[in-house]
Amino acid sequence: MLKKLRQILATVSIIMVTLLFLDFTGTAHAWLGWMAKIQFLPALLSLNVAVIISLVLLTLLLGRVYCSVICPLGIMQDGFAWIGKKVHKNRYSYSPALTALRYIMLAVLAGGIIAGIGAVVALLAPYSAYGRLAQSILAPAWAWCNNQLASWAERADSYAFYSVDIWLKGGATLVVASVTLVVLAVLAWRNGRTYCNTICPVGTMLGFLSRYSIFKPVIDTSRCNGCGLCARNCKSACIDSKTHTIDYSRCVACMDCIGKCHKGAISFTRPSAVKSAHEENRAGATDAGGKATDASRRKFLSITATATVAAAVNAQEKVVDGGLAVIVDKKAPDRRTRIVPPGALSIANLTSHCTACQLCVSACPNGVLRPSTDLATFMQPYSSYERGYCRPECTRCSDACPTGAIRPITEADKSSVKIGHAVWVKQNCVPLTDGVECGNCARHCPTGAISMVPSDPADETSVKIPVVNDERCIGCGACENLCPARPYSAIYVEGHEVHRII
Repeated sequence: MLKKLRQILATVSIIMVTLLFLDFTGTAHAWLGWMAKIQFLPALLSLNVAVIISLVLLTLLLGRVYCSVICPLGIMQDGFAWIGKKVHKNRYSYSPALTALRYIMLAVLAGGIIAGIGAVVALLAPYSAYGRLAQSILAPAWAWCNNQLASWAERADSYAFYSVDIWLKGGATLVVASVTLVVLAVLAWRNGRTYCNTICPVGTMLGFLSRYSIFKPVIDTSRCNGCGLCARNCKSACIDSKTHTIDYSRCVACMDCIGKCHKGAISFTRPSAVKSAHEENRAGATDAGGKATDASRRKFLSITATATVAAAVNAQEKVVDGGLAVIVDKKAPDRRTRIVPPGALSIANLTSHCTACQLCVSACPNGVLRPSTDLATFMQPYSSYERGYCRPECTRCSDACPTGAIRPITEADKSSVKIGHAVWVKQNCVPLTDGVECGNCARHCPTGAISMVPSDPADETSVKIPVVNDERCIGCGACENLCPARPYSAIYVEGHEVHRII
């Protein structure tokens, strides 16, 4: 019963999280955005005290159920492990914990957070790893299926679906996501929860707490016949059937062992409720070393507090030619300072809080956000205006971000946040290169920051060129995106390190 309940909750959970990355209408974010905010590391980085306390209490009560019910990467691995069971049953065995490796990975994550090395956090955060898989691999497949439905519906004179563009937002991110998928699939198919109990720093952190959980799987030695079936079905490799012990720091409370035991020797309960000789002996040993236990608990609380403080410190692509000629795709200019979306406050704030989960990239309806390829900010979002511009009325990315890297912002506030300024490039401007009137940038500037003036001050009839009022420009990129010059726009946005209100 417990196993079935866990499977149902896990299935619902991973579907809801996945929909956040697949939905291009914004509907899922309105209803399911809280699923991203209850993930452990995003909650820790955003200092969401309520969520952190809730997850800590949940772990102290039921053990690492977070890993098997809430974490999408853990649930995905259970799916691969289930496939592996169909091929070869009873294939697991107990193995000692790789404690040193687990602590090293936790220290690496803490060091990455303190030092502001976003690439380290991005590669180790389990929720972010799943987000990359969903955004880079599943989302294009989902969009392709949607486009097929839109095509079929159009033939039937129905417009219940509409086509969307399918394009590669980040080649490096796709490579990382693909490698991650293959590695996790192989590990889970062969050995179950190897990644969760050796590499994942969140699993290690929760493992500290789960040792002291009130309810946990407990072996009743008076009923156990030593068949070892529980150990051979434990994907966490944490059950030693020879000594009748369970390593609760690695147990993810999947309940598989309970369902496999034919003697009813394993139950999910309080350890004190199972009266067995084995447990009595262990209780006696614990009483004898009471001081050591207290010291161990103090050490655990000290490490947890230190880690917490450290974290707190710191459509298929269309070519429109109008029947005349192929329009050359725009190329991104060489910006000296990258652009980050309104709500990020500054590049430093985004870098220190972002886990590169790609949720904002997936949520952006204008094709502005994409993952970075720079090592210092690897896979973190930045803005580029080749496909669209940052519309003043859109706040999707700030609504979706679960870590505080992009803070919530209202439409009114966004219109006054200066994230960059426009720069005119004389040699690319169409009125000067082709001798024709243009003014696209001035017409579409939402803040009226661009004016058209005669190119020759002495001749009022000369072709007009744009002049930018830096004090009114907010860096939305409408001018850059809508400029007809190709391949580089005659006007582009230079980012600001720190945003300000105008």
